[in-house]
Amino acid sequence: MGSSSETGGAWSVMEDVSLCESWLHISHCPVTGNEMKFCHMWKKIHQDFCERVVGSTRTDQALSSRWKILNKALAKWRDALAKAMDNHRSGENLTSETIQAQMFFGATGQGKKSFNHTHCWEVVKNCKKFQIIPMGPTVVLNKTPLHETPASDSPMDSPMSQDSPIEKEPRPIGRKAAKAKRGSNSTKSSSKYLEELSRMQAMRIEMDMKQQEHDRAIDVENAKEREYVRQQREYACQEREYARQEKIENKDRETMAMDTTHMSPETKQYWKLERRDVMRRRLFRDDGPSNTDWLNDQNN
Repeated sequence: MGSSSETGGAWSVMEDVSLCESWLHISHCPVTGNEMKFCHMWKKIHQDFCERVVGSTRTDQALSSRWKILNKALAKWRDALAKAMDNHRSGENLTSETIQAQMFFGATGQGKKSFNHTHCWEVVKNCKKFQIIPMGPTVVLNKTPLHETPASDSPMDSPMSQDSPIEKEPRPIGRKAAKAKRGSNSTKSSSKYLEELSRMQAMRIEMDMKQQEHDRAIDVENAKEREYVRQQREYACQEREYARQEKIENKDRETMAMDTTHMSPETKQYWKLERRDVMRRRLFRDDGPSNTDWLNDQNN
């Protein structure tokens, strides 16, 4: 099988779901589903897959290889769910069926420890191949024979045999009975172990959820703190700008109110230019040189 780069890279959830939908649509077609050969089936599945995932570069061999992996995981998850449903239905373990199924899935020792193809399972769970058939209650056969005759009609049944003081001794336990008893004890121990394991798993999931909630709360608090710091910085910048503008306005007022009566001609010319700059800033805000031509003409 080719590398991931040759087959289009890692498989996304959307691609896996589309592959399951295409497999279900083609292989379970009521007209041609049971009459196609293997190679023809995967060519049609590839065509249907490309219609669902536009622009895909996956080949039919890549789809077939990926389906082998998904098929194995889905079948394993079906068996785990069936076992969890039976365990939950019996009343021996009331933990969530999904948590028990995840434990049974990871306890097989083959492949991944947890099932992470839930979207694919939602597509194929009603398919006949992956459908879970619930098992009914345990059937107890009637111990009474169909043609049993009443005890009073037996010719061997006499008053002496009923009043006999001899009691029957208990039958000793044979090898098969002892082996069955040991097996039942082992089954009970396994059930207790699985129940304890499921309880620990549920506690760990609950702790993880609480930790995630705590982390989210911390993230919210940090975001609020960052927003508060940003607002304070913006407010400080506005205060500094306001102080700078106030300083400029005070200086402009002092410039315009300057008494130049007793000053030398050079000093008067200096303050005259300063006043012109103040008027330019206040009246025209430096919109263009044409706005101050009348000042230049007046000064000349």
